[in-house]
Amino acid sequence: MIRLRIKEILAEQNHSKYWLIKELGEINYRNISRLMNNEVISIRLETIDKLTTVLNCSPGDLFYKIESDTDEK
Repeated sequence: MIRLRIKEILAEQNHSKYWLIKELGEINYRNISRLMNNEVISIRLETIDKLTTVLNCSPGDLFYKIESDTDEK
């Protein structure tokens, strides 16, 4: 299962969720909350691009993989 590291990156950079919401602008609060809580099943490339720009990171920094019983092998 692929997970997003948005919360971790914000903590590393000493930024808040509120800061991210202000910086992203066009993405609403609910969607940002869903992204941060890994409650999404897909994410647009445009959103990944915005996140990497605002968080000053690479796309690979945003994601990590965890093994779970529900992963297809």
